[in-house]
Amino acid sequence: QSSGGLSKDEIENMVNDAEKFADEDKMVKERVDAKNELESYTYSLKTQVDDKEKLGGKLSEDEKKTIMDAVTKSISWIESNAEATTEEMQAQKKELEEIVQPIISKLYQGQDQGQPPPPGSQPPTGDSEEDHDEL
Repeated sequence: QSSGGLSKDEIENMVNDAEKFADEDKMVKERVDAKNELESYTYSLKTQVDDKEKLGGKLSEDEKKTIMDAVTKSISWIESNAEATTEEMQAQKKELEEIVQPIISKLYQGQDQGQPPPPGSQPPTGDSEEDHDEL
């Protein structure tokens, strides 16, 4: 062993440490991603429900209240569970989606009854360009 070089054991320890830290980094990244997804979904819903031109203009007062109650609950959950696991964050997002999705899909089903969607709204999925030959 030369005076400036690393021994085989030192190199092996460094490689093992790097692998251990890579796994930890991956877990931290997954947790941060899950938290970002939950926050993004929650705040996006809040903005859309508040916007009279978008979702807010199409919902009944009861539907708005249902979504806003769920959003408020989600925001306070995020604030009080800063150290939650990836799985807990994903479960919280799924819980919010289960409340919101039926309301949103009911809106789009209503648009399929031959009524044109309001200007600026997203067309229901499944519409193809061929359906719009009347122009």
